[in-house]
Amino acid sequence: MRRSILPTIAHRLAILCYVVFALFPLFWLLKVSVTPNDLLYTEGVRMWPSRTTWEHYAFVLQHSDFPTFFKNSLIVAGSTAIAVTICASLSGYALSRFNFRAKYWIVALMLLTQMFPLVMLVAPIFKILTPLHLTNSLTGLVIVYTAFNVPFATFLMQSFFDGIPKDLEEAAMIDGATQFTAFRQIILPLTLPGIAATLGFVFTAAWSELLFALMLINGNQAATFPVGLLTFVSKFSVDFGQMMAAGVMALIPAALFFLLIQRYLVQGLTAGAVKG
Repeated sequence: MRRSILPTIAHRLAILCYVVFALFPLFWLLKVSVTPNDLLYTEGVRMWPSRTTWEHYAFVLQHSDFPTFFKNSLIVAGSTAIAVTICASLSGYALSRFNFRAKYWIVALMLLTQMFPLVMLVAPIFKILTPLHLTNSLTGLVIVYTAFNVPFATFLMQSFFDGIPKDLEEAAMIDGATQFTAFRQIILPLTLPGIAATLGFVFTAAWSELLFALMLINGNQAATFPVGLLTFVSKFSVDFGQMMAAGVMALIPAALFFLLIQRYLVQGLTAGAVKG
C-alpha cells in the first residue's frame, strides 16, 4: 500500500511545484501592481505588501494612453487570428486532401520561412511597407503578423485534417454534396478543436509581439500594448507599479479568450487518445 501511495504523492508534489513555479511570476506581477510607490523599495522582499493601493490602475486608465494601446492590440490580435485561421483552414485542407504539382516544394518553402530570425526581416519589410503607406498603421501590422503566422498555422490545421477519414467526404459527395459543401458542413465542424487551437496560438502571438510593433509603429495612436509598456520607462526611472498594473490588465483578454475556447482545446488535446 505504501509503495503504491508514495509514487502518487511524489507525482502530485511535482505537479504542484511546477504550477507554483509557472504561476509565481503572475502572482508577483499582481503584488507589485497593488504596492504603493513608497513601499516598493523600502519593505524589501515580501510575499505581500503591508499596505495595498489601486492608484496604479487608476493612473493607467485615466492618465495614460493605455486604453488606446489596449484597443489597438485587440484590433490587431483579433484580426490576425481570424485572417490566419481562415487562410490556414483552406490551405491546410488543400495540403491534406489534394495532390498537385510543386506541393512538396510549397511545403518546403513554407518551412523555410520559419527558419529566418525575425530581426533579419525587419529592414526589408519596412522598405516594402513604406511605399505602400502601411508603416505606422494597424493594417500593416495585421498583414505582417498574418504572413508570419500562416505557415505554422497551416501545418497545424493540416494535422487535424489528416486525422479525419476521407470516407466522410466521399459519402457526402455520393449523396450529392459538392467538395466545398462537404468541407463546410462536415469537415469544419469536426476540426473545431484545431480551429480553436489555431485561434489561441495566433491570438497570443499577435497579442504579445513586440519587435515589429516597435519598428513599424511610430507614435502612440497606433501603438499596441507591448510597445505601450515602454512608455512607463523614462530616462532616469521606471514606474514599476504602473507598468505591472498595465500588464495585469493586458492579461485579461488573453485569459478570457482561452476561457471561451477551453472546451474545444480540451477536445483537441484528447483527440485520437481513444482508438475505435
